[in-house]
Amino acid sequence: MKKVAVILSGCGYLDGTEITEAISTLIAIGQNGAEYKVFAPNKEVPETNHLTSQPTGQQRNVMQETARIARGDVQPVENLNAQDFDALAFPGGFGAALHLCNFAEKGSTGEIDAQVQRVVKEFHDSGKPIAAICIAPAIMALAFGNKGVNITIGDDTGTASELEKTGAKHSNCAVERYVVDTGNKIITTPAYMYGTAKPHQIFEGVSGAIKELLQMA
Repeated sequence: MKKVAVILSGCGYLDGTEITEAISTLIAIGQNGAEYKVFAPNKEVPETNHLTSQPTGQQRNVMQETARIARGDVQPVENLNAQDFDALAFPGGFGAALHLCNFAEKGSTGEIDAQVQRVVKEFHDSGKPIAAICIAPAIMALAFGNKGVNITIGDDTGTASELEKTGAKHSNCAVERYVVDTGNKIITTPAYMYGTAKPHQIFEGVSGAIKELLQMA
């Protein structure tokens, strides 16, 4: 049975993982006959009130927040080794651009979290495929822009333009679809980069991307 490592960035789309995207990813992995293990950075980050969209002034722990989605079964990303898995997946949510990298703050000049960078490099160097959802393709652009990686975040021209400054190539993509970079073994799908998308549309795009991921693994 193939194994997929899934890296989350908290719980809640404004300051962590987008929940529908995360659950869609986990369901799709199971539906395609594979199993998963969830990982997250163990660090404190600012909290956002999801009712008001305003900062609360409080801190949350990314791994503890991720445990809300993973039902407590989560490990620190330091424990993740590519040799133990066949593929890697990054659901989105703003936390992917805040805590897994700092694209939200620095755009194309941003950096990837050191442990996430290590993991991404291990998978890529091992020829193992990676899926990135919503804004998480920013991680792929920061990691592989110099390789001209082909990715999508939908049709947001401003964000796409910033991603292309890394050297990445952006392809417009409908919410229900996904983009495959065969040479780099990267699969991306826009999900809630389309803010008015419905959950069933998110699931269609994510499940297609995950099916492709596992076929490539």
